[in-house]
Amino acid sequence: MAKRDYYEVLGVSKTADEKEIKSAFRRLAKKYHPDLNKDKDAPEKFKEVQEAYEVLSDPNKRQTYDKYGHAAFDQNGDTSGFGGFSGGFSNFGFDDIDLSDILSGVFGGGFNFGGSSSRRTSNRAQKGKDTLYQIRLSFMEAVYGCNKDITLDVYEKCDECNGKGGHKEETCSRCHGSGTVTEEQRTMFGSFVSKTTCPECKGKGKVYKEVCMECKGKGKIKKRKTLSVTVPAGVDTGQQIRIKEKGEAGINGGPNGDVYVEFYVEEHQVFKREGNDIYMELPINVVEATLGCRKDVPLMRESVVLNIPEGTQNGDKHRLKGKGVPYVNSSRVGDLYIVIKVVIPTKLDRKQRELFNELSKTNLDDNSDFINRFKKFFKK
Repeated sequence: MAKRDYYEVLGVSKTADEKEIKSAFRRLAKKYHPDLNKDKDAPEKFKEVQEAYEVLSDPNKRQTYDKYGHAAFDQNGDTSGFGGFSGGFSNFGFDDIDLSDILSGVFGGGFNFGGSSSRRTSNRAQKGKDTLYQIRLSFMEAVYGCNKDITLDVYEKCDECNGKGGHKEETCSRCHGSGTVTEEQRTMFGSFVSKTTCPECKGKGKVYKEVCMECKGKGKIKKRKTLSVTVPAGVDTGQQIRIKEKGEAGINGGPNGDVYVEFYVEEHQVFKREGNDIYMELPINVVEATLGCRKDVPLMRESVVLNIPEGTQNGDKHRLKGKGVPYVNSSRVGDLYIVIKVVIPTKLDRKQRELFNELSKTNLDDNSDFINRFKKFFKK
């Protein structure tokens, strides 16, 4: 099959500069590398990209290619002057390209080119895992705050071995204390070195002659403990508080993780919460709404006497400032709204019915905007 034009292979124009060619090669080399791309034709495309870059990245070879095309690099060609194109890439022109960037997705940055090192150590102190605990609160507990005891199981440092997992420490014989093992690998790019975590000591660089029987070598044991939680006034469903360093034990002497306590607040049969405001309905009958009255209203922790004016309508609201829910860790407090609900009787005795019939014979219309608009509409 005839070879494709090298410029077409790299996806650049014939006037592309060195920077454009190098950028195109880096992108395509990563795209078609067999360790990244499992398509059947990936190895062939990868080789094609390599071949194109070797020619176009060299000014002399590029000039010859522009003049004679692929024939310049054919072993049977008369104009090559290069003794044919070699399939080997030991002299590939990678001196100014960081192959670590191209192949980092393949090898996870674990390979060294030119002697550079990116080894990660397992001896670094690490914070322990965080723990999430959910608490169910009553409506009043959430509004006014409370104290709760929670019991949870967490992994803590083993006291028997001080978190090491064993006794009689000694240097790992496989990695000689480095925590990594080195392997040399030969590829079409040449030889390069990979460093991986030592499987013997798990990257710690040391082993123990005796495994701790208490924690079975893990360095941690599961313990059940009880924590006292102070629930601040005003919390709501989904909110969390953090208890610092009461979670799982850290690694290599690192601090414990944190415990996050998340709240779920139960609904109340009378009070409804909207943010930091509270709404409640107050039922009154039609006589109370018409003539007005005074009502003794029980709130969450106290009672108030509410003056209901005559002519009160269904849905009217009365605001009690500062009687709502406190803002968490703040002196601010929301409001409480009493919503009037006029209850129409569904059952009347004979006397009540007579009174209502008598009342219906009178003109109860007033000059309210609603009635005036209503009458005007139906007159049309």
